[in-house]
Amino acid sequence: MAVGLDQIEKMPAVHVEDLSEKDKLKMEVAQLRKEAKLQRQQVSKCSEEIKKYIEARCGEDPLVKGIPEDKNPYKEKAGCTIS
Repeated sequence: MAVGLDQIEKMPAVHVEDLSEKDKLKMEVAQLRKEAKLQRQQVSKCSEEIKKYIEARCGEDPLVKGIPEDKNPYKEKAGCTIS
């Protein structure tokens, strides 16, 4: 389950070293409560889904397929000649 940017709780920037021990523990408990609510899935199931996703799109992937020479922005324009 993906979390949208609009669902992320906005928190002000805090320097942890400036907090009391009690406040640090409160932050940790709040974080652990958020993590406990996350929907979890088995790695074996997720890895199969990721594998299928990658295999379905590997023909479009320029790292697998390569970039055509005429569309390669990193191709050298001209060689260097030493005379």
